[in-house]
Amino acid sequence: MVTGASRGIGKGIALELGAAGATVYVTGRSATPGRLPGTVHDTAAQVGELGGVGIPVVCDHRDDEAVRALFDQVRTAHGRLDVLVNNVYNSPAAARWLGKPFWEVPAEAWDETFDIGVRSHYVAAVLAAPLLIAGGGLIVNISSPGAQRRMHNAVYGVAKAALDRLTADLAADLADTDVTAVSLWPGIVDTELLQMVPADADGRRLVTLPGEGTVDLAEAQSPRFTGRAVVALAADPARRSRTGRAWTVADLSTAYNFTDPART
Repeated sequence: MVTGASRGIGKGIALELGAAGATVYVTGRSATPGRLPGTVHDTAAQVGELGGVGIPVVCDHRDDEAVRALFDQVRTAHGRLDVLVNNVYNSPAAARWLGKPFWEVPAEAWDETFDIGVRSHYVAAVLAAPLLIAGGGLIVNISSPGAQRRMHNAVYGVAKAALDRLTADLAADLADTDVTAVSLWPGIVDTELLQMVPADADGRRLVTLPGEGTVDLAEAQSPRFTGRAVVALAADPARRSRTGRAWTVADLSTAYNFTDPART
């Protein structure tokens, strides 16, 4: 299961799992295209085209009962879950507060960030745990280096630190099972949101992050690069050695010898 997989990193992960032959539950709120392209149905269809089985589920991960119904669906159909990827996040909303000092970031930003970026991951993990324990599965929380250094704003950093702490504590509670729980740190990823950045006169797509400098998106990672990290972890019989910690996608690409499709 990949949450928040209508587009972006979640979609990239779902596609790579599909390419590996998995049955992938693709969740998200997008049933019809909005300002950004992509729906759960589009992603599920592409999973099928790559050789997997895509199952789209329209789900608002702020709605606990809807999430409970989602996991009931998986239990009824399969009796187990091999991989849970907690990726859902409201990036367009968070973008409003990039680079702002904390006194310019309202409490609503805290609520939005923690509700969908931390609480929803906890709820999914709680409901997934019995299904994962049954098969010795994998939990992947999509996090960020902002857990350890200044990125974007105070709310973002605290939320990512909380998510990595959640990963560590999930792993501690799962220590007597065969379930692995890790955080993944992608780099700058060329998602549909960043693809809206126009090229300059030299043909370069540059994005300036307040307080963090300018990034040439030609050097950004593709969403499927993170997907390959998830597939590599899922296929690794020794992945338990990584449990409870955060890993960069770039470091895992070296360890598992996979490349970014955007670079090949």
